[in-house]
Amino acid sequence: MNRTHYCNDVRDHQIGQSVCLSGWVHRRRDHGGVIFVDLRDRTGLVQIVFSPGHEGEVHRRAHELRSEYVIEVHGIVAPRPKETENRNLPTGMIEVNVTRLEILNTSKPLPFQLDDEDVGEGVRLQYRYLDLRTQKMQKNLQFRHRANQLVRRILDEAGFLEIETPMLTRSTPEGARDYLVPSRVNPGQFYALPQSPQLFKQLLMISGYDRYFQIVRCFRDEDLRADRQPEFTQLDLEMSFVGPEDIMALTEKVVAGIFHGALGREIPLPIPRMTYAEAMDRYGLDAPDVRIPMELKEITGIMAQTGFKVFADQVRLDDKGRSRGVIKVLRVPGGGQRLSRKQIDDYTGFVSVYGAKGLAWIKVNGPWREEGWQSPIVKHFSDAEKDAIQGITEAQAGDLLFFGADTVKIVNESLGRLRVRLARDLDMIEDKPFSLVWVTDFPLLDWDAEAKRPVSVHHPFTAPSVEDLALLESEDVYDLLKVRSRAYDLVLNGIEVGGGSIRIHDPAMQKRVLSLLNIGAEEADRKFGFLLQALEYGAPPHGGLALGMDRLMALMLGSESIRDVIAFPKTQKAGCALTQAPSDVDERQLQELQLRRVVRPKVEPT
Repeated sequence: MNRTHYCNDVRDHQIGQSVCLSGWVHRRRDHGGVIFVDLRDRTGLVQIVFSPGHEGEVHRRAHELRSEYVIEVHGIVAPRPKETENRNLPTGMIEVNVTRLEILNTSKPLPFQLDDEDVGEGVRLQYRYLDLRTQKMQKNLQFRHRANQLVRRILDEAGFLEIETPMLTRSTPEGARDYLVPSRVNPGQFYALPQSPQLFKQLLMISGYDRYFQIVRCFRDEDLRADRQPEFTQLDLEMSFVGPEDIMALTEKVVAGIFHGALGREIPLPIPRMTYAEAMDRYGLDAPDVRIPMELKEITGIMAQTGFKVFADQVRLDDKGRSRGVIKVLRVPGGGQRLSRKQIDDYTGFVSVYGAKGLAWIKVNGPWREEGWQSPIVKHFSDAEKDAIQGITEAQAGDLLFFGADTVKIVNESLGRLRVRLARDLDMIEDKPFSLVWVTDFPLLDWDAEAKRPVSVHHPFTAPSVEDLALLESEDVYDLLKVRSRAYDLVLNGIEVGGGSIRIHDPAMQKRVLSLLNIGAEEADRKFGFLLQALEYGAPPHGGLALGMDRLMALMLGSESIRDVIAFPKTQKAGCALTQAPSDVDERQLQELQLRRVVRPKVEPT
């Protein structure tokens, strides 16, 4: 076999030349003795022709060809007849008259047609090696390859070193569950697959490698969604002697380079920034889709004396003069005319998923003074309260107002998610394919109500804001929750695609933050002792970021699921439909690992 060209490389300037092509039979057509075959490889299609009057044995064997047979052909490039030219195909001006045919392999009839877009994902994943032959998947994985090469070129030119970190490491469960790997040579002990290279890249900074990157596989044993996989790929980078702006500027250069080089689109730089506080106040979510022209408005203050009990319960002050909750309103332009009462009730069920106990609403048919507000709750509001709501929302006739009243977390998440759902349902998303924004100044800590203790918003190695260091010494939880971090997330179309922070490089500060997380000295030494020790040997200021390549690629290509940009993804139950992993192992392997199988009976929900 001596292939001279890929299928998509044959053009009209090669007319009259001999070529050798290899690939799969995409489609075969018999037109009164002349057999036309669309030959396919990973670059595309080219039409090859078997004529009965030329090379008779070759023409006879062409009758044997079926879909997905693997063949090699030798032939002469010729112009297509004018009436058969296909200007929608790169090779549509030429064809190859075959002089020699070799059938390299046959194929059984396929379980689905490669150009059938209605094939269920279960079948596609079961026969992934066939699905990967489709034009869509070929295009997606080649696009991803180009993006990876752009990343490497950009970072190499910026002075970064690509350094690999271990896949077998120790378990430090502080977020999602680890995937554990039993050690045969150390019976009873386990490695963990890395959730990220976080600790190792910090150690590289301490080691003096001041610009590191890696396109790395990471593993998290967590519940799956369309944008999550148990194993995923991220662009991981770390820099020394930098601040947040340096890292964000470098990331912008990488992202803009990917968009330009792989997609041919320009990303305006710098990417806009907003603080976490602003994002939560205006959009309710820390990954806001700023293409949606609706914002939340807080009305807690104007409801201080309200007679509406549902709202009054949230504005009541505690013994320290703080409101128990918050009240916000979302104006839906034209929603009063476009949404029925049944649809409003459906949205009430939607927000209940996020903890909301209900969803108050007002249809604005006209000015409230002319009895233009339609809702069961209007009668509970004073004239001053209605005036204030009108002033804050600037509601117009035909609008719909949705209200949330509960804890800050529940109101923000329920109304924030409702804002996105409404925008999709009512086609209110701005016609702009890519909208990027940085969200900065995240809180350092959050409160875990179940565990009754602070937890890290990002991870325990995130540096606190210099302006808030004094608050770290407070004994008041409310003060601790006010501490901002030097963290930043990159959001694309309302989805977080990257996040990072400046790290703690001072050992005393690191121990203080761990203590706030109820990680005592003994536990800290057991889990992170190697890092804490390394920090005592001249650790430079450093920070970094991880960019989720699966999510970024899916968004850039307009795919609904990251499975469409991964060669061999897992299902939503974390299984591989192709190889049937995870699978049973034989007893001998378990004995070597000194493990015993214990299967608990499945408990059905009552």
